[in-house]
Amino acid sequence: MQLQVTNSPFNEEQIELLNRLLPSLTDSQRIWLGGDLAALSLQESTAGSAASVAALPAAALGAGAVPAAVQPVVSREVTVLFGSQTGNCQRLASGLSRKLEEQGFQVTTMAMNSFKPNVLKKTENLLLLVSTHGEGEPPDNARSFHEFLNSKRAPQLGHLRYSVLALGDTSYEFFCQTGKDFDQKLEELGGQRLSPRVDCDLDYDEQVAEWTGQVLSALSGSQNAQGVAGQDVPAAGQAEPTQSAYSRNNPFHAEVLENLNLNGRGSDRETRHLELSLAGSDLTFEPGDALGVYPENHPRLVEEIIAAMGWNPDEAVQLNKKGEEGPLKEALLRHYEITVLTKPLLEQAAGLSSSAALQGLLGPDRQQDLKAYIQGRDLLDLIRDFAPWEVPARSFVPILRKLPARLYSIASSYKANPDEVHFTVRAVRYQSHGRERYGVCSVHCAERVQPGDTLPVYIQNNPNFKLPANPAVPVIMIGPGTGVAPFRSFLEEREEQGADGKTWLFYGDRHFVTDFLYQTDWQRMLKDGVLNKLDVAFSRDTEEKVYVQHRILEHSRELYTWLQEGAHIYVCGDEKHMAHDVQSALITVLQEEGGLSPEAAAAYLDSLQQEQRYQRDVY
Repeated sequence: MQLQVTNSPFNEEQIELLNRLLPSLTDSQRIWLGGDLAALSLQESTAGSAASVAALPAAALGAGAVPAAVQPVVSREVTVLFGSQTGNCQRLASGLSRKLEEQGFQVTTMAMNSFKPNVLKKTENLLLLVSTHGEGEPPDNARSFHEFLNSKRAPQLGHLRYSVLALGDTSYEFFCQTGKDFDQKLEELGGQRLSPRVDCDLDYDEQVAEWTGQVLSALSGSQNAQGVAGQDVPAAGQAEPTQSAYSRNNPFHAEVLENLNLNGRGSDRETRHLELSLAGSDLTFEPGDALGVYPENHPRLVEEIIAAMGWNPDEAVQLNKKGEEGPLKEALLRHYEITVLTKPLLEQAAGLSSSAALQGLLGPDRQQDLKAYIQGRDLLDLIRDFAPWEVPARSFVPILRKLPARLYSIASSYKANPDEVHFTVRAVRYQSHGRERYGVCSVHCAERVQPGDTLPVYIQNNPNFKLPANPAVPVIMIGPGTGVAPFRSFLEEREEQGADGKTWLFYGDRHFVTDFLYQTDWQRMLKDGVLNKLDVAFSRDTEEKVYVQHRILEHSRELYTWLQEGAHIYVCGDEKHMAHDVQSALITVLQEEGGLSPEAAAAYLDSLQQEQRYQRDVY
């Protein structure tokens, strides 16, 4: 078909150019051109340019094509799903959704376990933001969606365009594994990527901004949209608007009011209870939230690294990605991670080294050797094992990862302790590869933080670990060791509310006499009726070790009754062993008391999780 001047808004010269161009285009080029013109019309937002696009006959773009301005090639509806254990992906998803809405998109945002999988058949644009939990596992609220996509019920998704943002930690073997799983499975089901998956380490702001820009560009149907979206996209990586100016990227320096050892004399453990002042910060929190603490590396380790490399501690080096500089000693003490080795770090270090042994360790057939080497070693080991090094500090320091904050469950209620925040940390000390090792933040707090000092902190909201909105609802709390910390916050909050809902705490540790954390608090709360039931398990006080899961089984009938009454269950603490054992015990209770099969009991727990009646803060 030839365009004529009489039936289009173009002049003779434009008609001649179009008639020469259009017949030579492939189908994919016609589709791309239609989308590009649509994006341009949306950017310019003028009736004239939209009318020009609408005036193109369908035949001009190919048989069956629809004029772009009448029915855009690119859908303006976007579904944003998040899988988040501690709230990071949920926060990022909220920021991304705001940005999309500002660009005129219709956005649906929800947790993956709230999304009805059958809706995938009608979803055209899907954005997934997901963290990886434990050893490559999905977060709790992403598990059911992950299972669905990997089941025979998953539909073909040839109509779907998608992109994945994965959060993880390069110090773990299965870095961003859940995001990789989703990305691969959606492709296998026929989905087309809007933009490549981005795998984020702990310092993720720049990567989030880059991914957001790529997604906005792709959704707008034109690479030209990058310039429109790119300048403002960091908003997707920023915190939700709050009254406080302090955040993960701008921590508040909180004064330490108290620093107490909760363990009794003779204990082989040291657990610190710290109370910080938030006065002047405008920071607030709810029970279940976490406190982010930026620690300092051990001064002795910093000195040993500098001495091993023959560096000058006062040499000016880069402190951060903004290009700010400061003394080397300051950089290693407060800005860079030096106690954890990762594969990316070794790969970059190999580029600065002449060591054949280091190059060999990174060989494709040495993956298990590399994994074994990384485990339990730090930067000083790397420097000593592959010496000599002839590299200046200014060249070496930038390959190091930013020193990440450590998250701790908040152990106090803001209502009960205004302008204060309390947290609990157990000092980690151990031997590995012939040297003493220690937890960076825990030993910093235990050995070098005194009342009157300050700690850089921020509040990490955790919407996935919250008390029921109705204070009359019963709650069952399971938290051995330092996992009991958030339940101190829960009970202080319920006390301030005057809540009449029943409360039941399961607590465990090694020894009753020396390791019963917050014992006086629980005793007072029992006396005052704030805590209705307390069951404890001290594993080293009896010949046969007893843990919280054993206490759960001992009280299975009553626990099942509480569940039938609508109780919410909360679990906090070690994910690798305790949380799995507790889950198994709960399934056993449902089988024995509810007469359910193992499969039905597991499904029952899943439904509780879906209803937010079974929440876990595990690590």
